[in-house]
Amino acid sequence: MRLATWNVNSVRSRVDRVIAFLDRHDIDVLALQETKCRDDQFPYERFDEAGYEVAHVGLNQWNGVAIVSRVGLTDVEIGFPDQPGFDKNAGDSLIETPVVEARALGATCGGVRVWSLYVPNGRSLDDPHYAYKLSWLSTLRDSTARWLAQDPAAKIALVGDWNIAPTDEDVWSPAFFAGKTHTSGPERAAFQAMLDTGLRDVVRSFTPGAFTYWDYTQLRFPRKEGMRIDFILASPTLADQVKDASIDREERKGKGASDHAPVIAEFTD
Repeated sequence: MRLATWNVNSVRSRVDRVIAFLDRHDIDVLALQETKCRDDQFPYERFDEAGYEVAHVGLNQWNGVAIVSRVGLTDVEIGFPDQPGFDKNAGDSLIETPVVEARALGATCGGVRVWSLYVPNGRSLDDPHYAYKLSWLSTLRDSTARWLAQDPAAKIALVGDWNIAPTDEDVWSPAFFAGKTHTSGPERAAFQAMLDTGLRDVVRSFTPGAFTYWDYTQLRFPRKEGMRIDFILASPTLADQVKDASIDREERKGKGASDHAPVIAEFTD
């Protein structure tokens, strides 16, 4: 199986790029984030023509996640158990009964349980969105631990835009990010807690020093000032089957590119 994840930053704007990417890399399953459309606006027909099934959840022009598969798409699940939400109207606190955002989607594809995840950004260390982010990650960690406890041999892939650079090697300048989100101690501890469940980052050993995201501003991409915040985390059984991985930096080039590059992992049967 060739599994990929890509924060596409509007699937309707970049559907041509996505279809070409699927063909060029012979992708079996693609998880998308920031589709930025409602379910009725998603370009299903383009993927159908290319031979892919699609599961998507999108509530408005923000967030949105999808899973695109040509090896089966069953047991679709919107959101993980007890997924927290954020009250955008309150502005200063979490609420007890929020509307859960379109940030997590699970499906079984070719025998692998794939989760497309768009982790909250956090905004700033003193923003309520930061507390929301940590709560979101903590709950996801608990769910993951339960899944692996119930079936230690399960093939599970948690993939997507994690909005965390887990080490200083994952940012172009640790000093630049001091006091900002994505590199703070609690965020990095939350990412490590995910790995402590048994999940493994199956891409880094194949892509030393590579980034997955470059801001549109300040010429970050040509200056190679990026971050690694997009990951494929695999359960132990699935991680043992990884044979290759890459980051398609070419997709960050040219007119109309997303600010993220796709991340790809190939697994044996």
